[in-house]
Amino acid sequence: MKKMLLAVSAMTLMVSGIVFAQAETPVIDQRQMNQDQRIDQGIASGQLNEREANRLNKQQGRIGKMEDRAMSDGAMTKRERARIGAAQNRASRHVARQKHDRQGERHR
Repeated sequence: MKKMLLAVSAMTLMVSGIVFAQAETPVIDQRQMNQDQRIDQGIASGQLNEREANRLNKQQGRIGKMEDRAMSDGAMTKRERARIGAAQNRASRHVARQKHDRQGERHR
């Protein structure tokens, strides 16, 4: 369990480093950080198991890569911003579903 928390924390710091490097998109960056915090909180509270957390963190990493590609030419178009926003909406729903599924009830 400690190894998983360490791995998730390292992943969060890595994603956060990428986020701070992109000052051009503060709304997207803040939302990514909020999602990472929600995942970390879910791990700490036991609402997320290792497999769920890994899947959610990978999804956050893919969104980060989408942002990197969108910013590779120096600017983000409205279409790119909308696509990333839609991906963040999906990720947010996935986090909520996984945190509130019935798996955690077995351990209480």
